[in-house]
Parts: sequence; C-alpha cells; structure tokens
Amino acid sequence: MIPYGRQWITTEDISSVVDVLKSDFLTQGPAVATFETSIKAACGVSHALAVNSATSALHIACLGLGLKPGKHLWTSPISFVASSNVGLLCGAEVNFVDIDPETLCMCPDKLAEALAAAEQAGTLPHIVMPVHFGGQSSDMKAIHALSQKYGFHIIEDASHAIGAGYDGARVGDCRYSDACVFSFHPVKIVTTAEGGVVTTQSEELATQMDLLRSHGVTRNPDLMTREGDGPWYYQQVELGLNYRMTDMQAALGASQMTRLDEFVDLRHTRAEAYDVAFADMPIQIQKREPENRSALHLYPVQIMAQGADRPVKRRQLFEYLRANGVGVNVHYIPIHTQPYYQNLGFSEGQFPAAEHYYAGAISLPLHPQLTDADHAHVINAVRDGLKETGLS
Repeated sequence: MIPYGRQWITTEDISSVVDVLKSDFLTQGPAVATFETSIKAACGVSHALAVNSATSALHIACLGLGLKPGKHLWTSPISFVASSNVGLLCGAEVNFVDIDPETLCMCPDKLAEALAAAEQAGTLPHIVMPVHFGGQSSDMKAIHALSQKYGFHIIEDASHAIGAGYDGARVGDCRYSDACVFSFHPVKIVTTAEGGVVTTQSEELATQMDLLRSHGVTRNPDLMTREGDGPWYYQQVELGLNYRMTDMQAALGASQMTRLDEFVDLRHTRAEAYDVAFADMPIQIQKREPENRSALHLYPVQIMAQGADRPVKRRQLFEYLRANGVGVNVHYIPIHTQPYYQNLGFSEGQFPAAEHYYAGAISLPLHPQLTDADHAHVINAVRDGLKETGLS
C-alpha cells in the first residue's frame, strides 16, 4: 500500500537521536534549544517554543493570549478537531468560518460577514485561527486587516505549513499574526515523531507560553515574587501544564530541519506532475497561489460529480484506490458535523462550502519517498478508478 504520507528518516537522523540517548539529558537538555533555533532561523522569527504536540502549542497560544470563559474563538470547519477543541479547553465559545471553495482555507469574505454580524450581537471573537490547509497559507493580509478593524488576536494553525511561503517570506514569521503553530507528526513535512512548535515576535507572549508549557514554574529571578533561597529555588507563578518536548524528539527535528527545503521541493515536483496528469480528468485540485508557495503537506482532490450521488461516487473511488494499493485518505470531516459539536448546537448545512468539499474529497499520496513507479501507479489508478466508477 502506498501511504498518503510518510516520514523520511536517514542515518543522520538516527545518529542525532542516538547521540542524545548516550548523553546526560533525555529531556530538558540542550537539544530542544537547538531545534528551536533551527525554527527561528527558518521562519525569520524572534521566538520559537517546542512542545509535545501541535495541539499543546495551540492550547498555550490561546491561554497566553487570554482566551477564557466568556470569550470566543473562531476557526475553519475543515481542519482536525484540535483546532477548535483548544478553544473549548480554555472554556471559550467556539464558532467556525466557512472556507473558500478553491483554496480550502478560511474565506476572508465570509469572515468579514460574520464579524459584522457579531459586532451587532456583541459576540466578536477574541481569537481567529485560520488553518493553512494542505500547506497553502490562508489570506493573512486580509484576515490581519480585519483584526485591525475588529480588535481580535490571530493564531495561524500552520500544522501543515512548515516551509511554506507567504507574501515574500516564510510562514511562521508572524507579520500578520500573534502566533503561528507547526506540527511535527510523522505524516507532516518534518517530524519529531510527535511534537509541535509555536512561534511569535512578542517577547511577552513567548515568556507567558514558556511558563505555560512547563507547570507555570520558573527559575528566572525577574519573574519571581522574592529573592530565592538558593540555587535550587524555583517558583510556580502561573497554572501551567506539562507540555515539554523531549531532547530525543528535538534532536530528530533539528536533523530533519536541515532538509526542509529539499522536502518541500520534492513535494512540489510530485504535485506538479499530478497537476499535469489530472488536467483532463473530472477532478478538482486545491488552488495553489504561485506567489505564496504551499508546503504541500497534502494533495487533496475533489471528484466533480454533483448532487446526492457525489458522496456515493467518492466512496466508490476511495475503495477502488485502496483495493488497488493506493493509501488514500480524507482530510477532513467538517468539525461542526461531529457528534460532540452537534451536541453544542451546530448542525449540518451551516457551512455549505466545507460540506460540499468534504462530500467529494480524497487526499492522494504525496511525500518525498514516493518513487517514480509509485507516482505512476497512483496516476493510473486514479484514471482507472474514475472509469470504473462511471465518473469519466
């Protein structure tokens, strides 16, 4: 089975982890700072904090920006549930903004409409969290402009987008946001096995998130309420969590980051060949803006069938591809249709663009270890599957 995503681990990666295993520090050692430095250099940002998952990174970013009961977080319905769950974990109200049907990212026009209505109702969001779906940046200039008008914070959920570009710079530089979060799960572009990083240009926010990721405990005299009792002394000054990344994970991440550009370049080579091959097939690909380079974590397509038959045909094609050795997946089931969220009052039909996308969506294999033979097999299987299911 050709997987839709797969980590690429080299002997250098393995050696970096072995070096940590032979060292004095398996956690809370120097490897985490080295990894964070590699992120700062790649993104052109002042602060990067490594944690044990992107969910944890989103959580401490929300907490650090003051999300709490009585406040609101808005995000995209086409994402993994973590994007909205972190708002609920802060005790906040959560809502969604529908996607642009071409980019599959949060639609700025829909956001503007929702903000105007929320201003009248007195329910403006405290945080808006656009999701850079598939590695393609959301329209951050437009979203940032709205934040200046309506006064909300922005967290970029860039879990798919390490190595992506936007407006002439790297995603993660936080020119148009308060914070940006990356994921390093094994199917992502760079991996630490499990892990996440949050970047920011704000020293104040970075200090707060640093406390939150490790129990709210500090040894920094500037943050303590009195002079310490001795070199062993620490104080808990916030209610924090244990979200630390281990040195083993960080060493793997720092090694992987040396190949970030290679990873993204290889994904583009494969995606561009897919674009050509699928040009005459009845499928729609995600719009990618050449001036804002996608990191191409995913290659999502949508079958072009219409009406009630569309989800049926999608399932038939999905099962055909799986039966023929192509490990396709679907990203994502709209969050507002999940039972937990329906119990909160959400219902199908609220975000039609997201639901229309989901009904026809399939993610095809895309990762640097795809061989030429694998790539050709996927293309041929899609072509044959479309014929088999009567879609072409």
